[in-house]
Amino acid sequence: MEFSGIDIAVFIGYCLLIVSVGLWVSRDKKGHEKDSKDYFLAGSTLPWWAIGSSLIASNISAEQFVGMSGSGYALGLGIATYEWMAAITLLVVGKFFLPVFLEKKIYSMPQFLEIRYDKRVRTTMAVYWLLVYIFVNLTSVLYLGALTLKTVMGVDLMTAIIGLALFSLVYSLYGGLMAVAWTDVVQVVFLVFGGLITTYLALNSLNPDGFLAGMSDLLAKAPEKFDMILEQGKTMIPDGKGGQKDAYLDLPGISVLIGGMWITNLNYWGCNQYITQRALAAKSLSEAQRGIIFAGFLKLIMPLIVVIPGIVAFVVNPNLPKADEAYPWLLQTYVPVGLKGVAFAALVAAVVSSLSSMINSIATIFSMDLYKEYIKKDVTESGLVKVGRIIGVVSMVIAVIVAPFLSSLDQAFQFIQEFTGFVSPGVVAIFLLGLFWRKTTANAALWSAILSVPVSLLFKFIFPLLPFIDRIGLIFLALCAMMVGISLYENKVENPKGIALSKKLFHTDIVFNVGAIAICVMIAFLYARFW
Repeated sequence: MEFSGIDIAVFIGYCLLIVSVGLWVSRDKKGHEKDSKDYFLAGSTLPWWAIGSSLIASNISAEQFVGMSGSGYALGLGIATYEWMAAITLLVVGKFFLPVFLEKKIYSMPQFLEIRYDKRVRTTMAVYWLLVYIFVNLTSVLYLGALTLKTVMGVDLMTAIIGLALFSLVYSLYGGLMAVAWTDVVQVVFLVFGGLITTYLALNSLNPDGFLAGMSDLLAKAPEKFDMILEQGKTMIPDGKGGQKDAYLDLPGISVLIGGMWITNLNYWGCNQYITQRALAAKSLSEAQRGIIFAGFLKLIMPLIVVIPGIVAFVVNPNLPKADEAYPWLLQTYVPVGLKGVAFAALVAAVVSSLSSMINSIATIFSMDLYKEYIKKDVTESGLVKVGRIIGVVSMVIAVIVAPFLSSLDQAFQFIQEFTGFVSPGVVAIFLLGLFWRKTTANAALWSAILSVPVSLLFKFIFPLLPFIDRIGLIFLALCAMMVGISLYENKVENPKGIALSKKLFHTDIVFNVGAIAICVMIAFLYARFW
């Protein structure tokens, strides 16, 4: 892929802009040294538009640009259900989860678990999350971003992994969440508009009459790729081992609307430090909820940016060696000189914003939930910030070492969803019952945390043909039943640590309510159109 002088200038300008913004917003005022609230919660100063932008910039990464385009190439628009169902999940989180979290004034999700249950649950889940963030999320984002650099620019894979890791650390390590959130505002502009440019050019290539005509041609040439609800045995995709498998195993029909997909999304958007940390840093609850609405609207357009390009690549070149090569191939083939720098900046923006967010969340959980609790209880505020920076570097080094081993995967996005799904049933059961059923006990929560992964692995071994989304739903129900049984056996009255709920707590203003209705109507229309 040849870059012109303009492309190189645009890309270098983007890099300098991000680093400059990150260092500028995170500078210390005269006489003030960063404390844990500044570093991990941006001083609780974020407005709604920064929260919404940061949620999307942190969420949309190489796993979406490359991974979801790869899944779009392999199985079609159905993979967009992760984006559109996420918009609905955001509304649930904004309405019912955030009011409780913000009322408790927490730094981390494990901290909430100690408030609601006990220290054992807090520590167990803190360790779970650190392992998932480092060995699944961080490594997969690094790998997919590096794969694109290799495909588009011919950069050595390991060199690309190290380069992305260093870039993300340059500003986030010093500034913490403040630097991450405010650079995300800039990055989401590159991400959305740069991504739309690639989609426009790809569709325009199908029909010289323009974008809409290209979309019409795409629908006509690949109608089988526009089914949101997949039928069993209808769509076959590569299994990553040289053979074929039923796409229904990844997206099992109606289950994506009423089954385990809800558990996956509630885990990600409502119980996930990496995401909720932005809302915890809001100026107020109403600002956090408006940020959620903003993110929900952005979610509606994401399939146009991260899925449709993969379908275009399938129509034009159905013989790519790997599905995950679809998006890099599009950049290489259709984006002209002069715009390559913008499109490439969009992709790198998605990668580094996600990496920076993950590093900050890893630092928060390790510092606040493990180091301060078990290693040095009298640690100073500046000491917590220092530890956060050190663990950020250590976790990134681990991810750099592990990332190349993901090269054997065909669809990395599905890998992320399935292996995160080993933890999500237990996590969501713990949070839902902890939030909304006051009798839930700490022992019940602890057993759910302990059993989630081994039971998931057992189900995968015994029922290898059971779609993983269905498996997540079934395990969630089983763990909920177990928690109810243990809680009732231990204590037939309300747990004194139960959350006191009231109608006033869940009151939302007219901006949130109107936005929520609009999002629901739009999603209903999209599913009706592409059922």
